[in-house]
Amino acid sequence: MARDFKRANKLAVISDLNVTPLIDLAFSLLIIFMITTPVIEQFNRIDLPSQDSDSSQLPPKVEDQFITIDAEGSYHWGQNPISKSELELRLDDVASDEGEKPVIHIRGDRSLRYQKIFDVINMLKARNLTKLSLDTKAS
Repeated sequence: MARDFKRANKLAVISDLNVTPLIDLAFSLLIIFMITTPVIEQFNRIDLPSQDSDSSQLPPKVEDQFITIDAEGSYHWGQNPISKSELELRLDDVASDEGEKPVIHIRGDRSLRYQKIFDVINMLKARNLTKLSLDTKAS
């Protein structure tokens, strides 16, 4: 609160609010917006070509692949049990296919040592198969 020292009771508090700085700020912002608005609205107008909706291509259908490691540490590709060398051959085939790479889902048993899952992740990383999902049980 400000004090007015020209009055007789100099220690009385003035309850007026000085709004001059607020008005200055409002006018400054108004001027800034008046200057910048025409600059923002300038852009190049172009006519984009149209595309027939009948000729749209559907994206290629990519199926997810599932690798399961059971409690004994044996590997399964989908539902089929395979050895580690067969798994590497399958991953080589998937990596060599042209087009979109599938998402590889890894399902590991809860009692399994996590190093087995890291071994599979390293196999995927060596073949540049980067779409990976570690599946868990929904509770």
